[in-house]
Amino acid sequence: MYYFVSDIHLGAGDAQQSRRTERAFCRWLDSVAADARAVYLLGDIFDFWFEYRRVVPQGFVRVLSRLAELTDRGVEVHMFIGNHDIWCYDYFTRECGVVMHYAPEVVTLAGRKLHLAHGDNMNIDNQPMLRLLNTVFRSTTARTLFSWLVHPDLALKFGYWWSGKSRKSHPNKCVTPDHLGFLVEYAREHHRQCGDVEEYIFGHMHFAHEHSEEGLRVLFMSDWSGDEAHYVAMSDDGELQLKSFTIDETVS
Repeated sequence: MYYFVSDIHLGAGDAQQSRRTERAFCRWLDSVAADARAVYLLGDIFDFWFEYRRVVPQGFVRVLSRLAELTDRGVEVHMFIGNHDIWCYDYFTRECGVVMHYAPEVVTLAGRKLHLAHGDNMNIDNQPMLRLLNTVFRSTTARTLFSWLVHPDLALKFGYWWSGKSRKSHPNKCVTPDHLGFLVEYAREHHRQCGDVEEYIFGHMHFAHEHSEEGLRVLFMSDWSGDEAHYVAMSDDGELQLKSFTIDETVS
């Protein structure tokens, strides 16, 4: 089995909410570990992440240990950066054996070609402010200056404030299938150019949905802030399914 998940936003909310999310995600990792060939983390696994050369954010040891255990057992773990954890470098690779991806990719699994991406910087040509923010945040120069000039304590304080502000400005209850159209249109255009790719998996929008049309299927995964999260599972014979996972207070 191959598993895809996104938008955990570890560290979001108060201490109780953050620990609840981490425990739930650990239970999910434990549940898929039994038959996973690979686990794909499609962005925003952390609500904010910024790596200095020798400093990383505190916390999340339960999740990091699970990821290391998976890769130690030979299960591939792939992480695609999202707009909240865009500033990852090599820490997860060195410490946990995770394969990092910094751009959307087409991968072949179980004989099928899948397009995988978080979805935050795609088809945004008509949104100049969003394009500007993406350019700045993805700039190597900007990241280097930020790491030189801003103390880690201040960087994390600013990062969590910015992440929370961004999340509150896009509440989940306002999202409908119509809001996913820009990514569906991206998939259509990509499919026109690369006809052998028929299935696309995205996160980012915090809204679980499946869009199907002739020759094209687009799956959207939810975030983990509510009572239920949605992820994608792919069997060894290539069947893709959008599945749900109940989030509760059970200690993993």
